Amino acid sequence: MTGATVLAALGAGTALAEGKATAYEGKPVRIGQGTAHTVIRTGADGAVAAIGLSFTEGTLEALPVAAPGTNPRFPYVLQMPTKGPKTVVDHVVIDWESVGHPPPHVYDVPHFDFHFYLVSRDEVSKVRFNGPNDSGDPAQQPPAELMPTGYVLPPGTAVPRMGAHAINPAAPEFQKQPFTTTFIYGYYKKRLTFVEPMATLEFLKSKPSFSAAVPRPARYTKAGTYPSSYSIGYDGERKVYEVTLGDLR
Repeated sequence: MTGATVLAALGAGTALAEGKATAYEGKPVRIGQGTAHTVIRTGADGAVAAIGLSFTEGTLEALPVAAPGTNPRFPYVLQMPTKGPKTVVDHVVIDWESVGHPPPHVYDVPHFDFHFYLVSRDEVSKVRFNGPNDSGDPAQQPPAELMPTGYVLPPGTAVPRMGAHAINPAAPEFQKQPFTTTFIYGYYKKRLTFVEPMATLEFLKSKPSFSAAVPRPARYTKAGTYPSSYSIGYDGERKVYEVTLGDLR
C-alpha cells in the first residue's frame, strides 16, 4: 500500500464504512503541541491491511530539548487500538531523538525513531546490555533466516530497554547521502523484537509523500503478517502525518 493510497483511505471516512473497510484508532498521546495515535486498517474482507501511526502537525512543534548532560531521547508510548483485530504489534514507542544518536555523521541529526514492538512493554523493560557493543556479541546475533538479506547487526547498536539494531549498509545514509528516512530491524537474545522506520524532523517538515519496499527475512520469531513496504506521508486537507507498515503478508 503506497503512502498516497493510505492517505486516501484515511480521508474516505464514510466510504470506508460503506465498503466495510474499517480503521481502528488507539488512544491519542500528547507530543509537542499535537497528538499521535496508532491505527489498524482492515480491508473489506476484514483482514488487516495496514498498521500505522497518525499524528497532527503540532506534533513537530515545541518538542522538548534535553538539558546539558541529560538523556536527549524522549520516548512516547502508544497503545494499540482496543477494538478491532490483533496484529503482531504489541505497542509502539515514538522516540524523539532531539540531537540524534550514533553513528556520528549518519544518524546524529534530530529525528524520530518509530518502534513497532512485537513484544510486551514488560519484556522491553527487561532488555539489558553491558554496553552498546553487546550487539556484536554472538549471544545477540540472530540466525540468518531472521535477518533480511544485506542487513547486519554490528557492534555499537545495543540500547537498554530497547534492543540491538540491525542496519542495511547499502542504505543511502551509509553511502554519503543525507539521512532522511530508513528502516531498521531490532533484536534481543537472537529474537526479532521490533521493526523501526526512522525519519528526520527536517524530512517530516517537508510534508513528504514517500514509500519504499521493506526487505524481509526468510522467517519471523512471532507468527503473523509483516510489512513488505512502509510509507511516510502528509495529508494537507486533514493536516496529519502518517507512518504506515503496508503490504502485509
